[in-house]
Amino acid sequence: MELKTIQEKFKSLYGTAGVVYTSPGRINLIGEHTDYNGGFVLPGAIDKAMYCEIKPNGTDKVRAFALDLEESAEFGLGENDLPAKQWAKYIYGVCREIIKKGKSVPGFDCVFAGDVPLGAGMSSSAALESCFGFAINDTYNLGLDRFELALIGQATEHNYVGVKCGIMDQFASCFGKEGSLIRLDCRSLEYQYVPFNPAGYRLVLVNTCVSHNLAEGAYNKRRHSCENVAAAIKKRHPEVELLRDANLDMLKEVANEVSAEDYIRAEFVIEEIQRLLDACAALEIGDYETVGKKMYETHIGLSRKYEVSCEELDFLNDIARECGVSGSRVMGGGFGGCTINLVKNELYDGFIKRATESYEQKFKIKPKVYDVIIKDGARKLYIQ
Repeated sequence: MELKTIQEKFKSLYGTAGVVYTSPGRINLIGEHTDYNGGFVLPGAIDKAMYCEIKPNGTDKVRAFALDLEESAEFGLGENDLPAKQWAKYIYGVCREIIKKGKSVPGFDCVFAGDVPLGAGMSSSAALESCFGFAINDTYNLGLDRFELALIGQATEHNYVGVKCGIMDQFASCFGKEGSLIRLDCRSLEYQYVPFNPAGYRLVLVNTCVSHNLAEGAYNKRRHSCENVAAAIKKRHPEVELLRDANLDMLKEVANEVSAEDYIRAEFVIEEIQRLLDACAALEIGDYETVGKKMYETHIGLSRKYEVSCEELDFLNDIARECGVSGSRVMGGGFGGCTINLVKNELYDGFIKRATESYEQKFKIKPKVYDVIIKDGARKLYIQ
């Protein structure tokens, strides 16, 4: 991302210079469909981010320019000032959520752009929310902490965009730390940094460039399965509120009381929560081969037990295995999107060549490849 381009645009639009802020997209190494079951996730902020330049303008209006779209919007910050443009709703929503906390947000001018790929599961929207949340908080010295900023981003999605997302994306964008992943407890929101310094390996996403439409209904169905099983187990074990509290022995006890489909969905979730903890233990001692094995196990579980994969994702996972890639799995909710791959440096070129060529040959679609590096979360940029 050329920061100079943002700065030049800002100067040409507003005749002055502001302050530049950034907030990253994220990956999740392991821990899928565990969030709504009270389990753990393991995200990390990446070297693809949103950037904004911002300066108070002495009015009660926001003047915003989306550089990537070459579009502008101007709007007030009252309750009935929701802008028409979708991208502007994110900025407006962040401002409104901050105002709801009793803080004052005067008008400002801004230009923003980013290099987080859209639709690739790297959470460009959370990066945008966190970028503006951090920028507004710092600009007006509002005293909000990163935890509050993450919740403001999540509330923006819920209340102004209409997406009932969890907290992981905004949390990773706000709390990211170079050389570390974040083990986030989705129930208590307690977190700890886990070392991620894969010397000799590269982390790469391969985007199938497909999205199968059944995702929304299928997601709700699987969530319902998990809730059914947790309720059945709770009758015998009152301490069990969510699948996070259950183990495989408890699950076996209710095998005849739940459907075969619900049983296998719950089995995946209970196993996945343990897999994540095992992967964290491996990361603590720098054992990336064990981490990779856990990633493959997750993919098999997501494909065969949770049934949220698709032919394209399974194809890329098989190619990774055949090429000797240390770890590979579908990343995100499923039914399309990316695989995330942990690849030894010496295997990287061969894997990417074979994956892209064979995928295009089979599906007549050119996949997109994104190398990612774990970086810091939301921050002010000091530019010379």
